[in-house]
Amino acid sequence: MTLWTRVAGAAVLLLAATGCTVEAPGSAGPEDSAAGAGTDAGGAALTAVDGLTVKGRAPMTGYDRDKFGSPWADTDSNGCDTRDDVLKRDLKEVKFSDGDCQVSSGTLDPDPYTDKDVTFVRGGRSEVDIDHLVALSDAWQKGAQKWDASKRIALANDPLNLLAVDAGRNRSKGDGDTATWLPPHKAYRCTYVARQVAVKKKYELWVTAAERDAMKRVLSGCPGQKLPSGGTSTQAPKRFHAG
Repeated sequence: MTLWTRVAGAAVLLLAATGCTVEAPGSAGPEDSAAGAGTDAGGAALTAVDGLTVKGRAPMTGYDRDKFGSPWADTDSNGCDTRDDVLKRDLKEVKFSDGDCQVSSGTLDPDPYTDKDVTFVRGGRSEVDIDHLVALSDAWQKGAQKWDASKRIALANDPLNLLAVDAGRNRSKGDGDTATWLPPHKAYRCTYVARQVAVKKKYELWVTAAERDAMKRVLSGCPGQKLPSGGTSTQAPKRFHAG
C-alpha cells in the first residue's frame, strides 16, 4: 500500500466519523443543483463572454419601442400576457383578479436589485416593473435593428430576458448595459450579468469592448456561475407583427 493510499483512506474514515461527505471535483453542491435547472450543462458564463462579438455601439437612428411589437404579447399562447406570466413567476403570495391569469397583488420577497421586499398592487402606484435585462434600445444598437419583426418581438417577450424588479431601480437603469449599470445588491450581480450574457448569446447580439470587460470583471469573481438557458424561441409566432 502506498503512502498516498494510506493517507486517503484515513481521510475517508475521519470524514465518515464526523458525518461529512466528500464531493467529486466539479460536482454540484445543494445550491448549485437548485440553480442548475435551466442552465447550460457545464457552461460557465465567464467562458461564454469570450464567444460574444465585440463591436462599437450603432446609432439609435430609427429606434421605436413599437418595432419590438405590442407590449406584453401572449407569444407562448397560454392565454396570459407576458407581464402577468413574469409576475406569477417572480412574486410570492400572488393573488389574481381574473382566473389564474391577471395578477392583482403579490410581493417581491426580496427584490433582486435591492434585496428588499417590494409590494405589487395592480392599479395602485407602480412599485414593481418588469425589466428587460438587455434593454430593447440597447439591443437595437447592437444588432436588433437588422432583425425581422418576429425576432424583435421574441426578444421583448422572452422570459429569459425579463425580471420583476423594484420600479425605481429599473428606471434608474434605463437602457444601461453591464458597463454602465449594475444592481446595487452586489450579491445578485453575478446572476444578473450571467443572464445578460445568456440573452446576448442566444440572440447573437454584440457587446462593446467596455461591456465585455465589465462582464468579465464581474464574472471573474464567480467563475463557477452557470450560463442560464431556456426561455422561448427566438422567433415569435407569425400572428404577431410589429406596428
